[in-house]
Amino acid sequence: MSERLKMIATFAFLGFVAGVVANFTGKHVIPWLSQIVLPNIGIDWILSGFAGAFITIGLVTAWAYMSGPGEQ
Repeated sequence: MSERLKMIATFAFLGFVAGVVANFTGKHVIPWLSQIVLPNIGIDWILSGFAGAFITIGLVTAWAYMSGPGEQ
């Protein structure tokens, strides 16, 4: 399997996982936080921003780990 195809498949898989996490977060976690933890503060967009930041950090960390050190 060529390296390019491996990289594309890896990012496709990571994108799929990110979509599942975003769907779960949007349907369950954010409404729960808005109703129970932060009932008086309507800041859903801030919670969505944090969720996006954590997903991005996870994706970049996975990419950096999987790509390994560069050729020298």
